[in-house]
Amino acid sequence: MELRRLKHLVALADTRNFSRAATQCHLSQPAFSRSVQAAEEELELQLFDRNSAEVTCTDAGAFVVERARRLIFDSRCLERDVSLYRERLIGDLAFGVGPYPALTMMPGLLMELRTRFPGINTRAEVNNAKYLVEHLRAEELDFILANVTLVPSAPDLALTRMGRLSAGFYARPGHPLLALGKMKAAALLPYGIASVRAPEPILAMLGALMGLEHGKLMPLAIECDDLNLLKTVSMSTDTVLACPDAGALQEVQSGRLLRLDISDMPPLFTEMGLFALKGRSHSPMAQFAVDYFIKAGAEQAAVI
Repeated sequence: MELRRLKHLVALADTRNFSRAATQCHLSQPAFSRSVQAAEEELELQLFDRNSAEVTCTDAGAFVVERARRLIFDSRCLERDVSLYRERLIGDLAFGVGPYPALTMMPGLLMELRTRFPGINTRAEVNNAKYLVEHLRAEELDFILANVTLVPSAPDLALTRMGRLSAGFYARPGHPLLALGKMKAAALLPYGIASVRAPEPILAMLGALMGLEHGKLMPLAIECDDLNLLKTVSMSTDTVLACPDAGALQEVQSGRLLRLDISDMPPLFTEMGLFALKGRSHSPMAQFAVDYFIKAGAEQAAVI
């Protein structure tokens, strides 16, 4: 079956409407309907149920559409790789990162790219893991770098783990908590805690540690995916900052933030991972960025 016709089947499965699918495929509705009917006749299967308000896949249709998606994806990968090989392009770069690597790892990569490859165009998305995964699946990004626990495992994603990063709680010099020396985790609550988006199991564990009722999450006074902004707030107010140790390293070294000594707090970690679409090869430029992030992640995982 022609790849073009497979694209028509996928479009109809996604839009659940002949008119919308025809528009998406730049065809008249009669021509689009004939293409779908021809596919059903060729396969000798009814692929779509047309008897409801929305067109839906039959069991056979769902089976065929799933495999059609794979073929279409493989075709795009082949076209891209052949183009890179034929034209010997290094390849422009588009990737996504979460708030922590955006602050700690991405600046070094961007400076390296501008120094070594000034002709390369780079697009870097900084956002939460859910947004980044959606745009990775839409093939708008070459890869993403995110907290592993925030990205559900899926058969279409390839994961490269980058090691665990220790994390802790920080406060400004002169903060009332520092007068306690060692403190219990519950002592942090009255001051409010600021953090980037955190996995619910971690917040539930911390809530229990702080004496909250079973299942209640540790409350966040500020939840924001801009770690620089959170650090600014914590250095200017009594708000306690929760973040990976490497993310606060410069502020600790300059004396602008201090790590709190919490006696009943177990070691905390966050794990970063590099995600790409399974089966898709990287361009040389994307591979350069991937290698840079893996090396940077290993170095930062050593920060205590």
